[in-house]
Order: sequence, then structure tokens, then C-alpha cells
Amino acid sequence: MLIDRFGRPVTNLRISLTKECNLSCFYCHREGQGEGEREMTADEIERIVKIASRLGIRKVKLTGGEPTIRKDIIEIVRKIRPYVVDLSLTTNGTTLYSLAEKLKEAGLDRVNISLDTLDRKKYKMITGFDVLDQVLKGIRKATKLFYPVKLNMVVMRGINDDEIWDMIRFAGEVGAILQLIEIEVPREMENSQFFRDFFYPLKPLEEEFEKLAVEIKERRMHRRRKYFLPVDGKIVEVEVVRSMHNSVFCMNCTRLRLTADGFLKTCLLRKDDLIDILGPMRRGASDWELVEIFKRAVLMRRPYWI
Repeated sequence: MLIDRFGRPVTNLRISLTKECNLSCFYCHREGQGEGEREMTADEIERIVKIASRLGIRKVKLTGGEPTIRKDIIEIVRKIRPYVVDLSLTTNGTTLYSLAEKLKEAGLDRVNISLDTLDRKKYKMITGFDVLDQVLKGIRKATKLFYPVKLNMVVMRGINDDEIWDMIRFAGEVGAILQLIEIEVPREMENSQFFRDFFYPLKPLEEEFEKLAVEIKERRMHRRRKYFLPVDGKIVEVEVVRSMHNSVFCMNCTRLRLTADGFLKTCLLRKDDLIDILGPMRRGASDWELVEIFKRAVLMRRPYWI
């Protein structure tokens, strides 16, 4: 197992398959990626995951942009399935209705679906596209095939902060877990107009959840709290993701990232932490050399908020 200088094990790899997306959410952080032109092939992704699995990284999440717009998404899932114990996908849900069965058959375990609102006009304002009905159809199909299905709601002041309980009820209705996510920005953006306008602190809501929950659990990853809330005769699981200035969150991060253009990246918010792995692969690097690149990346890891 890989362990960084702060004693944090690295067990998860978050792989961006493409920078492209078929939506244009105004708050998107693009997984912290730059403007590189390269894109990894399915075989290259498989080789990197194979190396990672030897080093104890057995949980993989596929992201984007929007990962399902890659024409070889099913092939990628099928190729990396043998090397992992947990294979998940983060998607905007626009293609799920047509792809869900194929993804399941290829070996995908679970999905996270971005859903910030249940209001059609707001959805179009946030994403630029009027496709909410299509996404909701995809969510309902996904909950029949995958477990768990998580709905990711980025809570934004003045936009969707009035919909939190509606979203909790919807998650209960479809049998999904709701993840409430605070907007996250690097230090240099804390005084930006964007952050001042839209940041909605979730701590007061967590205090409310603590009083209402029939059970509270804590995940190892980031020590995120999960609240089991009684709503309309059901128990709905709500997970809260609060990263800003959260040293506990950072000290319990077990994740390494792989950008769409083939760089290992240690943290969403850092810009000085890219280590090229695709370039050496294309120049004929041995497995041993790729292992050393992984080790170098892990040694560069440091908690962003401490």
C-alpha cells in the first residue's frame, strides 16, 4: 500500500476520461484540470489501473468532463473491472437512460449523478441545457440497476438552497443517497465575487440533521458524515461534503487523481502537483518506472487545508 508523508494511505484513484462535457454548468471546476491536448486510450487507462492495483489502489472512480460521452466508455469499464474491487462513475445523467444496462453488464458497481435542482428552469440556468426530464429518467433507471446511487447536489446560495428538503424527499422516493456539497475554491478565489455570491455553508444544516437523524455514520474518506433522516415514512441517507478550511477532511483524503491528459494529480485545488505518467508510457516506460512515478506522486501529497 502507498502511504504519503502524512501517514495517509492512498486507496482510491479518480480518473478523468475527458475534459469535454455535453453540459456547461457555470460553477464547474473541471476536476482541477488544465488545458492539455492529449487523451488517454482505453489500453493506456487499463495499464495505469493495473499498475495502481498492484500498489493497493483498488477503488476507481471515472469522471470527466462527462465520462459517458466517450464512445469507448463501455470498453474502458470492461477493461479495468478485473483490477478493482469498487468501480464507480460520476455523470451528469444525460446519457444514463440509454447506457445504464450496458455499463452494468460491463462491470460498473455504482454511480454518482449530478443533480442540483428539480426545477426545469433552474436546471437550464445552471447547466445551459433543458434536459432535466432526460436526467430524471436516467436516475430512475439507474436506481433499478446500481446500488448505491448517489445524487450530488452542489448547494448554492440564492439558487437552490431552498430546495434541499425537496431533494431529500426525491432521493427517498427514488431510493438514492443525497450528497450535499459545498462550493469549493482554492485560497486565491475565496474573495472572488463568485464565491461570495454563491457559497452556502452547510454546518448549520448539519446541526439540524444531528437533531433529526435516527442514525449518524462517518465515512473513512474525508470523515464525511452520513445522516439517516426520517422523511415521509422513509429513512433517507444524506451525506454532507464540507471541504473549505476543513483540515479533518484533508487529513483523511485517500485519493489520487489522473487527469484526462495523463498526469497524476494529488489535489483538486493545487496547481503545482502534476506528474506526467502518459508521456513516459508512450516513450516505452517499464512497469517498474510507472510504479516509481506513482510513488513520486504520493510523496508530493500534502493536505491543502491544514
